[in-house]
Amino acid sequence: MLPFSPATSEALDDFMSRPSDGVLSVIDGTDGNFLVLGAGGKMGLHLCLMLQRGLKALGKDFTQRVIAVSRFGSAETRSKFESRGIDTISADLSEPKSLAALPDAPNVFFLAGVKFGTSHEPDLLEKMNVQMPRAVAERFRDSRIVALSTGCVYSFVSPESGGSTEEDATDPVGDYAVSCLGREQAFRNAGEQWGTSTALIRLNYAIDLRYGVLVDIAQKVLAGQPVDVSMGYVNVIWQGDALAHTIQALPHASEPPFVLNVTGPGNLRVRELALKFGEQFRSSAIIVGEEQSTAWLNNASKAHAMFGRPEVGIEEMVEWIASWLEGGGETLGKPTHFETRDGKY
Repeated sequence: MLPFSPATSEALDDFMSRPSDGVLSVIDGTDGNFLVLGAGGKMGLHLCLMLQRGLKALGKDFTQRVIAVSRFGSAETRSKFESRGIDTISADLSEPKSLAALPDAPNVFFLAGVKFGTSHEPDLLEKMNVQMPRAVAERFRDSRIVALSTGCVYSFVSPESGGSTEEDATDPVGDYAVSCLGREQAFRNAGEQWGTSTALIRLNYAIDLRYGVLVDIAQKVLAGQPVDVSMGYVNVIWQGDALAHTIQALPHASEPPFVLNVTGPGNLRVRELALKFGEQFRSSAIIVGEEQSTAWLNNASKAHAMFGRPEVGIEEMVEWIASWLEGGGETLGKPTHFETRDGKY
């Protein structure tokens, strides 16, 4: 068990954004600024913090900058970046003039996109997950780009398969997953047309103490609500580890794109996770539904071989989340809907 017991969101942010030795090595060997597009989302602040802390630790923060780009829905959100020495730019990436006005940068992280509330808005999915990435890829065609994708671009597989690998064919289920494959294709096309170097990060699912699959399960168990196990298995990874692997993918960006599954080791049974939280809360988990024979499961052995296995394991995550929720820790109120099998969000 790691010596960490989060008491505040500030302490959690600090722990989650610690740069690993691997991250420091990448930052040390990288010249130029880091531009993080879509930084206002759930992973953006911690990615920017990890980069900024790496620059400072290496004494490079006077010559290189981390620039966070987002629409920034509030001054409070923006201040979380600026108070930590991160430059910010308020911009709508789907607006051509805003995109054109952004500064050039040799290193770009692309985190933007939409998911929830789009089941009846195919035009929004097309605009934000396909057309906008296409425009971004053209605007930054001379940069190295690390683009966040999802394991949902693969088809469902059985737990016995060990999970989809980067060599497996894509076969997305539902409009959202199809749009994510369209996002990947936008960056592939940029490589074919302009030689743009890209790394595509197929992530599922990042875990914070304030949101994520494990928080969804834990909250239901704590509230005495049933946990649906129809999607019987999941992959998860501590968000700090996911970000470390994402940053370390930067020097591997290539044309055609470097593809990397990012998640934790093994396939976790939802039923067993619910029971673990029941033990933590000293209560009985209520299980409903029947486990299906397949799920969205990724095999991240390639990332683990390249960058090491995640530092934080499932036992730590379960214990920390249980302690956080019982202590009244804040949550984002953004369920993942991981149990959805029709791909409609």
